[in-house]
Amino acid sequence: MKCIVVLLALAVASQALKVPLMKREKGAQGPYVDPGLKFASPEVQAAYGATAESLLFQGYYYGAISIGTPPQSVQVLFDTGSSNLWVDSIYCNSQACNIHQKFNPQSSSTFQWAGKSFTLHYGAGGMTAYLGYDTISVGDVTVTQQMVGLSETLNTNETPFAGIVGLAYPQIAASQQPTLMDTMVQQGVLQNDFVAFYLSRGQYGSEISFGEVDNSKITSQVTWTPVISQSWWEIMMQGFQMNGQETGWCQQGCAAIVDTGTPGLAIPTQYFSSIMQNMGAQQNNGMYYISCSAANNLPTLSVTISGVSFPIPPSAYIQQAGNGYCTFGLMPTSQQDFSGRPMWILGDVFLREYYSIYDRGNNRVGFANAA
Repeated sequence: MKCIVVLLALAVASQALKVPLMKREKGAQGPYVDPGLKFASPEVQAAYGATAESLLFQGYYYGAISIGTPPQSVQVLFDTGSSNLWVDSIYCNSQACNIHQKFNPQSSSTFQWAGKSFTLHYGAGGMTAYLGYDTISVGDVTVTQQMVGLSETLNTNETPFAGIVGLAYPQIAASQQPTLMDTMVQQGVLQNDFVAFYLSRGQYGSEISFGEVDNSKITSQVTWTPVISQSWWEIMMQGFQMNGQETGWCQQGCAAIVDTGTPGLAIPTQYFSSIMQNMGAQQNNGMYYISCSAANNLPTLSVTISGVSFPIPPSAYIQQAGNGYCTFGLMPTSQQDFSGRPMWILGDVFLREYYSIYDRGNNRVGFANAA
């Protein structure tokens, strides 16, 4: 595939917006959950008994939206690995809901019931929700009659965010719920149908940009690669290297989902064990450790996308865990994509290194070195 390398010009201010994001630091350790289960069918998830959130590495990135009239502020995860929009509501009494300020549709003069509901499975938990319509504001941009899910039950560990804004393709949305991006474009508040992420290492400084690329956050040109399945943001990798040595695992191409809602870097199980053995990792209850004194000797991993190599240094996938030990942000997955290919997931371990752009208008994903 020929590499397409371009810089995007900034969209006009009236058609673009930025939302600051906060990073949840490492959370409480739960039972290990295969990160690929997020993209599996409910039947497969049930077979694995996926019910509890497992935060193996750094936390999630989340920001604020407002719902209703007058507006009620809600902290949400902006997730490129799902497509539904939902928030915690007064109808949910699960523990995961009760720690949040819940959306109250009875206090919104613009809320209308849709007369249906949905169930969602995220691999590390699930939820049920009623559907309604209301006004949604993101930054200074407002859309009306956006379909939104109101949680009835929520089966996950506690999180700092009280909802999710799904940014994947509408084809995988439960109950055919239109995505927020679709509504923004249809109502003319955004001219450019793409969203971009800058994920910082610190708690502050991250942002999501709708309809624009923030050139101050990148230090290279943008490398584009086409989406191979208009469901998730799934792309094809042409190589995987360790310290510059090609493994040969992607000679026929490796399918990778680019997901801001996955904290780590997920690698197919058949390759993961050899990586951990090569690194001298120790395992305990699904977690992989190494002495921090040996971390400097770990290899730089690299993936090849559209003919361009994207290095992932040890500093990106290692985190201090205390007592002289460091944990890995690398995780195994035994799941496959819709076409039966082994699944890779380029989560936040990768996305902190590279500014990412999700271009629905041209069905492509772009990467640039993050500032």
